[in-house]
Amino acid sequence: MRNTALNADSTSVGTLARVRRLVRVFTASVLVLTVGCGSHAKEAKAEAVDCAAVKCVALTFDDGPGPYTDRLLGILKNAGAEATFFMIGNKVADNPGGAKRVADAGMEIGSHTWEHPNMTTIPAEDAPAQFSRANDAIHAATGQTPVLWRPAGGLTDDAVNKVAAQYGLAAILWDVIPFDWMNDSNTAATRYMLMTQIKPGSVVLFHDTYSSTVDLVEQFIPVLKANGYHLVTVSQMLGPRAPGSVYGGRDNGPPVDDLHDIPPADIPTLPDTPSPAPMPNHPITDIPGANSGGPNNGA
Repeated sequence: MRNTALNADSTSVGTLARVRRLVRVFTASVLVLTVGCGSHAKEAKAEAVDCAAVKCVALTFDDGPGPYTDRLLGILKNAGAEATFFMIGNKVADNPGGAKRVADAGMEIGSHTWEHPNMTTIPAEDAPAQFSRANDAIHAATGQTPVLWRPAGGLTDDAVNKVAAQYGLAAILWDVIPFDWMNDSNTAATRYMLMTQIKPGSVVLFHDTYSSTVDLVEQFIPVLKANGYHLVTVSQMLGPRAPGSVYGGRDNGPPVDDLHDIPPADIPTLPDTPSPAPMPNHPITDIPGANSGGPNNGA
């Protein structure tokens, strides 16, 4: 079956999208984080953002919720940043509290299917359950039903997109893929990809199942802010997407070198502790031959 990766169309950010963003901004409240013995530190407030007028970037995180998601939430909230989390349904079912904390923090939640299979190779009769079970798990945990989904590996096709449309889902791929899972022990390589690839309107693919990714995000947000970028959700940046549509692609484009670096003194330091192992996906056992990721079916 034919893989599709469509570019954004010029109608994706229209009047309705601007109204939606403004309503979201004016109804946002300042969150307060309790620390220490009764002391309080105010988190940064999400800014009023019109991505048609200012530089925006959408950081996205796949495969959670996991053991490092809560730390990432704290980093994002302290920076006044928002992001989109594409969650695997069976992980949400195992950790509904983790998913709810993401929603309660004001982040956007999308579906990463129920089990993270290659949606273009599983039997057609198994595709609907990948959407419905993930939607059900996310709704049960958060009270929200996703309108966005991300296919495992960015792999989708016309037949899968038609099924996704039946569940009100639009596919979101990316235009910046820094290979954080491959560079778990070499975040400098991941950082290089971010420095050379990010441009206004970028959708960046990360995985919050890697502690090293959370480290990198903590240290890279100041770079983005110093370059005038606003960190927003996919829907804030792109506006409403038509169910069954596909945004983005699977590869990096040519380097754009839009970012300038900042002095090392302006980059947060990290504790000198070993990086924990990444959280694997659950193995797929109910679809013969399907793989949830990696050489060992996720395990």
